[in-house]
Amino acid sequence: MDNWDEIKTAYHVARLGTVSGAADALGVHHATVIRHIDALEGRLGVKLFQRHARGYTATEAGADLLRVAQATDDQFNQLAGRIKGRGADVSGDLVVTSLASMSGQLVPLLAAFQREYPDLNVHFLTGERLFRLEYGEAHVAIRAGAPPDQPDNVVQHLIDLPVGAYASCAYADEHGVPEGPGEYGSHRFIGTDDPESRAPFYSWMRENVPERAVRFRCSDSNAAAAAVLSGAGIGFMAQNLARLHPDLVEVHAPRPEWQSPLWLITHVDLHRTIKVQTLLSFIKAKAREGLL
Repeated sequence: MDNWDEIKTAYHVARLGTVSGAADALGVHHATVIRHIDALEGRLGVKLFQRHARGYTATEAGADLLRVAQATDDQFNQLAGRIKGRGADVSGDLVVTSLASMSGQLVPLLAAFQREYPDLNVHFLTGERLFRLEYGEAHVAIRAGAPPDQPDNVVQHLIDLPVGAYASCAYADEHGVPEGPGEYGSHRFIGTDDPESRAPFYSWMRENVPERAVRFRCSDSNAAAAAVLSGAGIGFMAQNLARLHPDLVEVHAPRPEWQSPLWLITHVDLHRTIKVQTLLSFIKAKAREGLL
C-alpha cells in the first residue's frame, strides 16, 4: 500500500463513525475524507464501510483495516517517542474495557493514571459484550472468569477477586439468614438469567440452592448487585464492592471456589507499545496495593 494518508483517514472514519469527526481529527476538509475513502475502496476493490444516515459503519474488511491501522499508528507513535528521546512518553488515545461491575474500582485508577500522563485521552468501555481487541476496539481488556483463549491475545493473570454471599439489612431483618444448606429452600436468592453461566458462584448455586428459591434473576452483575442492595434476596458480590455498603449483611464469607479470577488482556500487535506496557505496570502495582 503506497498511500498511508488514505489508510489513516479510513482508520479515523472507522474509529469515529462519521466523515465530519474524521475530518476534525485530521484537520482536513470533509471532502478530502470522502475522496480518500473512495480512492482506497477503489484500490482494494472492496467496500470498507456501510453508509447510513448516522454515519459510517465498518464492514468486516473495514474492521480488519482498523485493527492493522491502529497497531501501525501506535507503533509509529512508539517509534517517534524513541527517536525524540522520549522513551517514557505516554500520549494519545488509550482504550480500556471491562465489565461494568468493575467501574467503581477501575475508573479511579484510570483517572489517577491520566493525572500522571495528562496527554492521554482515556476511553473506558463497559458492557456485557466482549470488545474485540483483534479489531482494535480496545488496547487493554480486564475480564473475569475463565482465561480467554483467543490465539493473538496476551493474557496475564491479575488477581483473584474474593466473592461472598450477601443480603441487605432489610432482608435479614424480615427473613433472617440461613444457617446452612438445609435452610436455603425457605429463603429468596438472586441468580443469573443465563442457565449456562460459567461464573463459579452460580455453578455452586445450581448445585446447592433449590430452583424454587431463586426468585430474582438478572442478566448482568450490576443488576444483581442492585437487587441485593434493594432487598430482593441473597446474592453474590465481590467482597471489595460489598465493603462499600455498610447496610449489607455477610451471609457466607468468600470461599476459594467462588473466587473470580481477573485477567489483563492485550493484543499481540499492541502489547509492547509504551502506553500499554505503562498502563499494565500501573494496574499491577495498584493490585498489589490492594486497590482492586
